[in-house]
Amino acid sequence: MQGPWKFTGGTLTEWQRPGARDAVRTAVRFPLKLALHLKTEDGIVEATTRDVSSNGLLFVMTSSLPRIGSNIEFTMDMPAQVMGWESDVSIHCMGRVVRHAQTGDESMAAAVIDEYFLKAS
Repeated sequence: MQGPWKFTGGTLTEWQRPGARDAVRTAVRFPLKLALHLKTEDGIVEATTRDVSSNGLLFVMTSSLPRIGSNIEFTMDMPAQVMGWESDVSIHCMGRVVRHAQTGDESMAAAVIDEYFLKAS
């Protein structure tokens, strides 16, 4: 696979590549509101997820959104009942912002997850 993107553990679909024109969702989304501490190029910022899938997420922020194309790093604490495990699971992710949206007073950003690591709590 050619390009400047970084990916491990699966197939990078066309819609995930920087500059792709047509976004086609390839994973089921789960409507979860989880607190995030995002590490961006501007530092650590607070956010809340709106939905999460196996290869991306949509999150809301009250501060300015990370730049489209920028790398982000974050950890999500997934409830055991969502994961089907006996205990909560922390998922540490590295990804990049692919789009912004504004709905009323909410500033949202979508990001793809390029790499992740599971850690049982």
